[in-house]
Formats: sequence, structure tokens, C-alpha cells
Amino acid sequence: MASPKLPDQGKVELRRDVSIWGSYMWGYADVGADIYVALGLVMAYAQGASSLVFALAGIIYIMIGFAYTELSSAYPVAGGGPYFTLRGLGDFFGFVGGSALLLDYTIDIALFATASAGYLNFFMPFVIGRHIESFAISFGPFHNVNPVWCIETLLIIAILILVNIRGMKESSFMNSIIGAVDLLAEGSIIIFGFLFAWKPELLVHQWKTQFPSLHNLMYGSSLAIISFVGLESISQAAQETRRPASVIPRTSLTLIFTVFIFAVSFSTLGLGVLPWQVFAKHMGDPVATLAHSIPFIGLIAGPFAAILGATILFISSNTGVMGASRLTYSLSQFGIISPWFHSVHPKFRTPVRTIVVFSTIAVIQTVLSFLTPSAMDTLGNMYAFGASLGYVLVFIALIKLRFSDPYTPRPYKVPLNINFKYRERKTSFPVLGIIGMLGVGTILFMVVLTHSIGRIAGPAWVIMCFLYYTWYRKRNGFPVFKSIQHNWEVEQIEVLTSAEEYDLLEQYKLALAERDKKRKQLK
Repeated sequence: MASPKLPDQGKVELRRDVSIWGSYMWGYADVGADIYVALGLVMAYAQGASSLVFALAGIIYIMIGFAYTELSSAYPVAGGGPYFTLRGLGDFFGFVGGSALLLDYTIDIALFATASAGYLNFFMPFVIGRHIESFAISFGPFHNVNPVWCIETLLIIAILILVNIRGMKESSFMNSIIGAVDLLAEGSIIIFGFLFAWKPELLVHQWKTQFPSLHNLMYGSSLAIISFVGLESISQAAQETRRPASVIPRTSLTLIFTVFIFAVSFSTLGLGVLPWQVFAKHMGDPVATLAHSIPFIGLIAGPFAAILGATILFISSNTGVMGASRLTYSLSQFGIISPWFHSVHPKFRTPVRTIVVFSTIAVIQTVLSFLTPSAMDTLGNMYAFGASLGYVLVFIALIKLRFSDPYTPRPYKVPLNINFKYRERKTSFPVLGIIGMLGVGTILFMVVLTHSIGRIAGPAWVIMCFLYYTWYRKRNGFPVFKSIQHNWEVEQIEVLTSAEEYDLLEQYKLALAERDKKRKQLK
């Protein structure tokens, strides 16, 4: 079967504009912002066990982070998890991973834009119904619909479309400035909160007397994974990162432990400052509510945290736009979706078509979510389904690529490996790959078991994408469940050359030459 026609060499491609700080901030803008959303959602269900839930989800997240660090530094291209799955497991599973991640990215745009508007409404509590004068309305079968909050969200998405069309450099600069301020602010809230407001007896009381039911514990645990979603952003920007093989391991590992510490700290601090019911009530702006409750600084810290929450969630939504556009850009190169999505703007050198199309899908998701009882909860359900499905496939691909592609240099490897010989070549089996796959698989099981919207809308999205995939593949004479021919060795040489990773390129060529020499000897 012939391979799809790849883009011409003279065609306008993505530009490497992302530095080491920009790479870190692409990830932090997404993962670091998650606690602003997840804190209220998770506490509403995990209740007195919220700290435990965040810690368990964080341990799984660390293993996910290790896997992404290895794969994205070895294969520094736009595409992230679906690209790794495509290389490791073939076209069909690459499509499944792509559809799951595309769901995540479009929901990312909608969810974080909604949350950003929610933090802005900290200054206008009547908008989200904390006062009697609320803008919420009811019509037909829909109740407590908030059109003002919805319109605010749609305006934010419109701004993001314009920013991303302008280019990666502008988006990366915006992430870097806002992200740096947010890092300092989150650290300050944690330090001052533990010094002046934290009451360990309140934490213990809530643990003993308000431990959740099994169903709520599972529901909260599955939602907690959304507080760590975002490592994809670093790998999606890998094709636009300078010297990615050396930059990505440093940025990813630093990000992993930064976010883990923040997530566990905020949940532990929160339960020692306020009852969990307060965070459940203030689901739209939980971090600002926490900051406002800290003595001495609360009067200033609350509004300041609200402004920062709005801005960091704004740039997190921005990474969703970037991720969806780069993902589809990548998939279109390998015959998974139409080459129409591969088009790059001649002036801005950004994939304008994908930015517009998938941001529009996020607009539709936003409007539909506001027709449900809780827009935040609905979007969070969908987010958890897409993330956990995609992560399971990434772990499987990590293991498979260790055997099918042992020649690609890996600047970083997942810890805990068992070394042995496979086909006359030294190979290392990633033990954490199995543990991580089982952990994320458990999260996926809990999402399907406890989330009524997630288990219906999530698979429905994948089925709709499959219908498009089937139509496109048959229309072009490609198999649906089998893979078309890909020359991954040529692809890898081009990737390492483009990334200016000449040492790794030489190692790769030498490994291939040694393999070819052994094959000739066997003949």
C-alpha cells in the first residue's frame, strides 16, 4: 500500500521559536492552571479525602510525565501522544489516540475559558448566582442556564483564535509572562496560607467525619486526573522548540514535580482552612476563595488570585487551541486525516484552518455544556475521559517502541528498567510503563463507571471521529484497520536534522548502519 503524499520540501512549515523557558511555560500554562479548576470540582465529591485523591492522581501523573519525557525527547515532533501511538501501534490506534486527545484539546479550550470567566466573575458574584440577583434563566427543559457567563466564555475563545493565528512566538511570550507571575503567586498563597490560616485539626476532623462514599471517592479520583493534564503541550510544541532533545527532559521533569507539589499543597491547605463545602459552592473560583480566607493578606490576595486565575486559565485555554491545531497538523501528514488540515499561513506560519475549525468545535461544546446543570462538571467529565484513554495508549506505545524501534537514541529513559537481549540487541523493558498503564486504566474505568456524561459523550465523540476516519481512508484507498507504509527512518532523520540534534542524528545513523551490516552477515 502506497504511503500518503507528504508535504513538499518547499512548503511552509512550523517555525522553531520556543525556548527552554517557553517550553516549560507551555506545559505550566496548561498543567499549572488545572488546580484552579480541579480544586472545587474534586472537593465537591472527594470531600474530606481530597488530599489523598490528589496525591494518588499525582503519583500516576508522575509516571505519565516520565513516559512523555522519554517519548517527546526521542521523537520531537508536533503530534504528542497520538504520534507516539501511531509509530508504536499503527494507524488505527494512532487515530484512536488522536481522537481522544482532540476531544481533550477542544474541551481544554471550552473548560478553561469557562473557568477563566468564572474567576473574572469573582468581582461580579451576581453573574454566577451567589447573590439573589443572578443572570441565570430557565426555558423549556433547561434550568439555571447562565447566558452571561456563556457569552463571556465565547468572547475569550474568540480572542484566543486571533492570538494563535498571529503565531507561536506571540503565544509563547504571553504564556511566559503570565506563567511566571502565577508561579510566584501560587507559591505565596501556599506559604502564607500554612503560616497564618492552616488548622491541622480541621483537616483531621474532615478526614474522620466527612470521608466520602465509595462512589464519590471514585468520582473525585477520576476528576483529579484533570488537575495534571497538560504534559501534551510540551510534546505538541516539540517541533517548534529549539534543541528539543536536551530541552524537553529538563522542562518536563521540572514541571512534573512543580505541579505535583502545588496540587497536593493546595488540597491539604484548603481542607485545613475551610470546610470542603465552601469549595464545592465556589466551584468557579476555588483558589481565589482560599486566598481570600487567609488572614492579613486575604483582602488583597483574594482579588489578586482571582485575576491570576483568570489569566492563567486564559493561557491554558490558549494551549488547547495550540494543541488541537498542532495535533491535526501532525495527523494530516501521515494519512490519518485530510491534508487540508496541513495548510500553514504563508505570513504567520501557523495552521490557520485547524485553529478555526477546532476552536469552533470548542464553541459548540461550550454552548451545549451551559445547557446542562453544571457546565464545569460536564466539561470536566469529558476532559477526564479523553485524557485517560489517550494516556493508556501512550504507555502501550512506550513499551512497544522499546522493541520495535531500539535504534532511535533516547536522551531520557523512564526509570526502573529490566535489561536483556532481544533479537541480538540490548533492550530495556520499562517496568513503570506497566504500572502506569494499570494506574491510568483504573482511572479510565472509574470515569466510565461513575460519569454518566463521560461514558456516553466520550465514546460518542470517538465513534463520530471514526466515521470520518473510515470515510477519508476509503475515499483515498487506504485500509481502515491496517497501516499504510511509513518510512519512519527517513522521518526520524528529517526530524533530528530539523531540530539540529546532530549528535543524536549521528548516533541514529550509526545504529542503523550496524543493523544493516548484521543483516547482510546473516544473509
